[in-house]
Amino acid sequence: MKRGLVIGHGYGGRDAPDLDFPVEDAVLLFPCLRGLSRSAKPPISTDPNWHVLHDIDDRHAYIIGGCVDDVWVSVTVLLQLYPWLDGHIGYSGISLGGGVGSFALAFDPRLARGQIEVPTFGAQPLRLSLPSIGSAQGLQVYAADHPNVADTLSYFDAASAARHIAQPTLCAVALFDPAVAPPCQFAIANSLQNDHEIFILKAGHFDYPEAQEEHGRLRDTIGRFFGDL
Repeated sequence: MKRGLVIGHGYGGRDAPDLDFPVEDAVLLFPCLRGLSRSAKPPISTDPNWHVLHDIDDRHAYIIGGCVDDVWVSVTVLLQLYPWLDGHIGYSGISLGGGVGSFALAFDPRLARGQIEVPTFGAQPLRLSLPSIGSAQGLQVYAADHPNVADTLSYFDAASAARHIAQPTLCAVALFDPAVAPPCQFAIANSLQNDHEIFILKAGHFDYPEAQEEHGRLRDTIGRFFGDL
């Protein structure tokens, strides 16, 4: 094996590994972020609207920070099992996994490159104000009565984190997305300072006629991108 990849997931979680990932000669690790899927553990809710709120009143305990820790632990596991992959480990994540990946990439040089798709947690003030469904809506409802959450969220802004990503990064963002407002996605993409590539999708978290063709092209791009890992 020439490379290793940590594969994140969205708020839909995962029931099993997706072994149809377009990268060859790779060790793939599919973690379940804390509180979700195989990492479910009460009192953490598996409902995205509540999961995103867990311990939000304490920035040191906020669950999203814990999810970033899960990515870093995954990198450690890969290096312990396959130490010769040092310098050849990447990260790929979508939605929740994309936002978490932004933080993980920004502060872990063991990750050599990253791919994030329709990433959440970007431009938190906008995220609290733009029409959204899913976890963002749950956050907006809670923030209406608890404005102090803005303080915690200021430490968990993926657009701010993206400015510190030094690794080559492929960022796929959508022009329309009911769950992750496009301005928040583009805030992350536009914050990338170093070697990066942006792939534009017509929509995210939404079915549309060109979806299969577009995601086919994105899949090919991902394969090429990690082929150099």
